[in-house]
Amino acid sequence: MHSQGMLHNHVWKPFAALGFTNNFWTLQADTLTSTWVILAIITIVSLYISRCLKNENSLVRFAVIQYVQAFRDLLQQSLKTCPINHLAMIASLFTFILLCNTIQIIPWLEEPTKDLNTTFALGLIAFLYVHGSSIRAKGLLHYLAHYFQPFILMFPLHVIGAISSIISLSFRLFGNIFGGFIISSLYASILTGSVLAQTIGLITGANIIMLLLFGIFEGLIQAFVFTMLTLTYLSMEILPEDEEESVS
Repeated sequence: MHSQGMLHNHVWKPFAALGFTNNFWTLQADTLTSTWVILAIITIVSLYISRCLKNENSLVRFAVIQYVQAFRDLLQQSLKTCPINHLAMIASLFTFILLCNTIQIIPWLEEPTKDLNTTFALGLIAFLYVHGSSIRAKGLLHYLAHYFQPFILMFPLHVIGAISSIISLSFRLFGNIFGGFIISSLYASILTGSVLAQTIGLITGANIIMLLLFGIFEGLIQAFVFTMLTLTYLSMEILPEDEEESVS
């Protein structure tokens, strides 16, 4: 659970000695630390999995295959095909966001996705990947021509609509994770310094419920929503219009 003091992130100002002290040069220590831990976890687990995949009787190999197969099925339903680059992107995006959303179950770590900088970066990555894939699939001229349909005056609206997807993805993820962080922090503040409240929370199972609800279940749902929205945007960009209608 979060402590009351965790409502305020610790910050690093590595360039303060040079006079750069404004917010642009300020780093969120909690966000960076948790992100580095997540990247380390992904690296270590990936190395371990790569060894297990060589053993055909390994339970880890079976679990990984089922995990990847689930994303393969999602791509088949949305795109009617499953290119390895899209599969890798969608699976990696979900895995990273899921870990970011649930890392707080490890003591002294915080969710990077409660920081708007993190969710905005994820939204920007999804946006660049989707539109980069659209350019590769349709060609640059055909991609640009879409912004002038059905007539040239629609260009500003199409641009705003495309950019709004970044805001939609990032603020939705940030709002839900930060909201859960606030609720769990308030709950932790009630327990702090009260033996009676801690005892009641332990006996009634409220502590476990809060952990499962805001620590795991919410993180899983929000990672899935972000990933599915990205996949939806991708299908809208790279599929022909007649196929888009049949998929929807």
